[in-house]
Amino acid sequence: MTKQKIRQVLKEQGKFPADIDTLADDADLYAAGMTSHASVNVMLALEDAFDLEFPDRMLKRSVFESINAIHDAIQELTA
Repeated sequence: MTKQKIRQVLKEQGKFPADIDTLADDADLYAAGMTSHASVNVMLALEDAFDLEFPDRMLKRSVFESINAIHDAIQELTA
């Protein structure tokens, strides 16, 4: 469920040239076309979707570089 919700946010906010559903969970989202600006929109939308706030220590590219990385961060914050 969580990864589906992440994909939905990425679809709406990531501005990808390709269909996000064709990407593997470990695919590099930046290589797939997500910009730094889009990643900020994705982060804000994820915070709303999952009712959480990413702490400063997580505000780095590696946390948002793949669906798996985003999933792990959300799991850590909601544990």
